[in-house]
Amino acid sequence: MDENTAKAAKKPYKKEKKASFVSDVLTLAGGTTFAQILTILVAPVLTRLYGPEDFGVWALYISITSIISVIACLRYELSIMLPESDEEAVNLLGLSFFAVLVITSLTVPFVWYFKAPIVDLLNAPQIGAYLWLVPPFVFVNGVFLALNQWNSRTKLFKRLSFARVFSSVSTAATQIALGFSEHPPTATGLIGGSLAGQSVATFVLGGQIWRDDRKRIIKSLSWKQIYKGAIRHRKLPLIDSWSALMNSISWQLPAFLLSAFFAPAVVGFYSLGFRLLQLPMSFIGGSISQVFYQRASRAISDGTLSILVENVFRMLVLIGMFPILILTIVGGDVFTVIFGSAWTEAGVYAQILSLWAFIWFISSPLTTIYLVVEELHFGFNYNFFNLLTRFLSLTIGGMLGSARLALALFSISGIVVYGYLCLKMMYYSGVKTSRALKIVFSNLVLFSPAGAVLVALKTAGINQVLLVVISGLLICIYYMYILKTDKQVKEVIGELKFPGKT
Repeated sequence: MDENTAKAAKKPYKKEKKASFVSDVLTLAGGTTFAQILTILVAPVLTRLYGPEDFGVWALYISITSIISVIACLRYELSIMLPESDEEAVNLLGLSFFAVLVITSLTVPFVWYFKAPIVDLLNAPQIGAYLWLVPPFVFVNGVFLALNQWNSRTKLFKRLSFARVFSSVSTAATQIALGFSEHPPTATGLIGGSLAGQSVATFVLGGQIWRDDRKRIIKSLSWKQIYKGAIRHRKLPLIDSWSALMNSISWQLPAFLLSAFFAPAVVGFYSLGFRLLQLPMSFIGGSISQVFYQRASRAISDGTLSILVENVFRMLVLIGMFPILILTIVGGDVFTVIFGSAWTEAGVYAQILSLWAFIWFISSPLTTIYLVVEELHFGFNYNFFNLLTRFLSLTIGGMLGSARLALALFSISGIVVYGYLCLKMMYYSGVKTSRALKIVFSNLVLFSPAGAVLVALKTAGINQVLLVVISGLLICIYYMYILKTDKQVKEVIGELKFPGKT
């Protein structure tokens, strides 16, 4: 472990205000909540403007750009959080920007020369018309990743929340506008909206950082220091970049393999089902993850990592288990009522993937622990195994000619792999496995009465609209109950009323 990581904490940034973990998370989640609600609200409009095939092409584009974007900074963006001095962190920010330029430049000839093989491999001729938009998306996304880490270091999370709101608004507006302007609408609108939204987010966050921090950045940047940073943190591109690349590929495998074995429409069903399943989970988990990494870096030196991890894990289970189990029972009904009967299959896919999504939700924010304790080889080995099991699951289902079976095997393998990841992170942080299992079991018991009611109503053949309404009411009652009775939740509310008092 190098000196910077051992200290694992920077000197307070001069503009930083004292804030609790909870208030930082909710600062991020507050703005993101608006963005995600907007995304969910426009989804019924988009499903009536664009067909499943358009969603499938869009999903393939996002999959391609996501794989490249995860190594756009060669993982140097993760080093921005580690140094004690802001001067060193500024040069790591500059190093990340330089890496983005290199990777984007390499993407251009790759897309140009391998366009035909990509189209043939994915069995989707439509994607060929949009591959030229891959490099600009990689560039703006890579710059955003670097800016995002600098913003986390300074703990000015309102800037990121602000950027996310603008991104969501611009994405939705562009997709709807292009959908109405095209006759008939094509994937151009969906892809153009994504590029516009990411560009706006990068511009807004970058503008705020430049306004507040430009003097510090300009004063500190040095090619010599950038080079020293590249050498000091060389394990990130040499080891963790491969780990991250495998993880990203494993996430995008369903879109690629479903397209190869079936048709873009199947990818579209999967895309909508997974996207709306992931949205409410990721906006909370993503906000927690970003703040958690910064706090875990300090907690390991303070000897309080186990306490932090157990509290975060319990809160994730408390937030995520009840609604995801509800969706497991009524997912098909929800999608039919909201998006129309043409999208019922997307709801079935969401049901199949829901339990895996929950395990991912409670484990994903904790994955930065292996970075904090510098177990980079674990990340590489884990992501290789995750990629292998996903590939085998989807390939077996594809060869047997069943998209549902492919996703079921994918979900089962994900439950096993992410369950192991979660327990391993607990081990690294000093939390006993029995404690984690007790938390999960107690919340499962809490869900049981509501689950029994929904199963009985569904078995009795109750009207779908009424079933969906009852499901929503049960979720509301559950959250009202934990707000009123759960001690940890009350402490969270207390921190919000009296920020800085912990």
